[in-house]
Amino acid sequence: MKNKSGVSTVCRVMCCLLFGGLSGIFGAAGAKTSFNVSDIQPPHWWVGMKDRTLQLQIHGDNIRNAEFSVEYPGVSVDSVVRLDGSDSWQFVYLCVSPDAQPGKMRLQWKYGKRKICREYELRERREQHGAQGFSAADVLYMVMPDRFADGNPEINDVSSLENRVPVNRADPNTRHGGDLKGISDHIDYLDTLGITALWLNPVLENDMPGGSYHGYATTDYYKVDPRFGTNEDYADLVSQLHSCGIKTVMDMIFNHCGSGHDWFKDYPSKDWFNFPDGYVQTNYRLSTITDPYSTDYDRKLTQDGWFVEEMPDLNQRNPHLMKYLIQNSIWWIEEAQIDGIRMDTYPYADEREMARWIDAVKDEYPDFNIVGECWFGETGGEAYWQKGSRLATAKHPDTRLPVVMDFPLMIKSRDMAPYRTDTDPWNGLNVIYDHLALDYLYADPMSVLRFLDNHDTERFILKEPETLDQWKQAIAILLTIPGIPQLYYGTELLMHGSREGGDGNVRKDMPGGFPGDTVSVFTTEGRSPLQNEAYGFISRINNWRRTSKAVGEGSMKHFMPTNGIYLYERRKGDDVAIVMMNGRDMENVVDMIRYKELIPEDAEYVDILTGKTVVPVPVSGKYTFSPRETRILVKKTGDENNL
Repeated sequence: MKNKSGVSTVCRVMCCLLFGGLSGIFGAAGAKTSFNVSDIQPPHWWVGMKDRTLQLQIHGDNIRNAEFSVEYPGVSVDSVVRLDGSDSWQFVYLCVSPDAQPGKMRLQWKYGKRKICREYELRERREQHGAQGFSAADVLYMVMPDRFADGNPEINDVSSLENRVPVNRADPNTRHGGDLKGISDHIDYLDTLGITALWLNPVLENDMPGGSYHGYATTDYYKVDPRFGTNEDYADLVSQLHSCGIKTVMDMIFNHCGSGHDWFKDYPSKDWFNFPDGYVQTNYRLSTITDPYSTDYDRKLTQDGWFVEEMPDLNQRNPHLMKYLIQNSIWWIEEAQIDGIRMDTYPYADEREMARWIDAVKDEYPDFNIVGECWFGETGGEAYWQKGSRLATAKHPDTRLPVVMDFPLMIKSRDMAPYRTDTDPWNGLNVIYDHLALDYLYADPMSVLRFLDNHDTERFILKEPETLDQWKQAIAILLTIPGIPQLYYGTELLMHGSREGGDGNVRKDMPGGFPGDTVSVFTTEGRSPLQNEAYGFISRINNWRRTSKAVGEGSMKHFMPTNGIYLYERRKGDDVAIVMMNGRDMENVVDMIRYKELIPEDAEYVDILTGKTVVPVPVSGKYTFSPRETRILVKKTGDENNL
């Protein structure tokens, strides 16, 4: 039997070429009789999956040359793959027929006169509550688990780990002790804030020197880092979030793993990693991938070079590695019921193989959604990577990403941040207008993740502002323009800082989430008046967004900023929202007649931020804006109790 990707054929060819059949294998290795099975991944699987081919990665001493067999109704051996790397790896491909029933299979390995048996469970698929995807109707809230809250201090030090890095909150660049329970303890805080999807930085095991608190150096793709909790804790958290109407987006990294991974300690094959003979650093220049004039040398260095020495670069062109990664995504969707994936450093991995990964996931879960990190400073670079892009070429035809990240907006939004504006105080609104005018480059502007900052950038504000007028305008734009808005944890509390001195300075702890904290920002009483104002502002917009078709699905029409005023409309049928803001730090009397294209004269609206009735285009034609005034207006219906 052959699966859709052709892995089985590759398996047979490689086995024959490398080893000339099983008899040759055991004849050459007959002297070795000591072998074991220490690990099987994935840990279990399910019947009834669309892809009938199941890859088992077997790890153990001298397991490579052992003879494998299975006895279970509806399951047969497709191929056994023995690669040209360490003797500690074997890859078994099983065919799981539609008739196979849940139960425990008996797996057997034979080496000479010795036999090893293991049970492997095929489970019944549960009713699916996850795989819902996410869209512009959602607001994603990004959390770094180590910095949010420590709900279980007892797991801060785990003896089973090879690298036991002590918690030290005085050091911004090491572990602080946050965990999954800390997040589950504060779901009510997230729910009140009005977020509808939670994006956690990677939670999988990072058993690395230095602790790798950020999670981007995976050492086990099937195990939650025990300092965060267990796989069961993660699934429980996802379930609790679902009960509150909050989805979960899982952060994954397929470009590289951590150097503490068993793969790196003992290569399964000679081509498991790019530049397998040693560390060669990437040039970090993604433009080489789409540059029509780029050399093979530059392009290879971009995609095959390593991010850092501690993160060896995976070779997705190895079909057995790619099958492993595809299965791993499907396993977490089925096991934990996650709703979406954020794929780290997407363009640094092999373009064609990652496109195949997306197709495989979407084939199994059609409603699932994926956002990829494509860090470009201009819109064209981002737009190329989105599914359906008109910028794709015959040389690079395989872009499949449903959602891309708007890094250019993050960069340009700095013109709106307090203490960063130039001599023209409303220049930031013009910059945003010009940026949105480039949305024609995207195949689908509604499937662009918009954000002001994240864990890899300096905070949107470098220090806490004295007033929130400018900050509110940036937040209002983020939450009302086309696309999927993403908030970085602590934004609602005016967290601030630059990356100077280390990334830890933009990944600060949530006060009150850790033992010994004297103030808790998770309560109204624990927040300053300005923090409560900020939290309330975001909460009010987010909770309105939950039922607004205009911002979740609607079209966009905006007027070029003039006389200090930026005004735009979001519309879905009769659901209309008007956003208008004064970019000047002074009272501004404006002739509103030009806006009659969108706003009928003397029409009454309700400002969702204040609940007040507003007539944007009065009969007189004049409207007086207060300094930095921001309004989000909806049609007045007579029932404004929900605002």
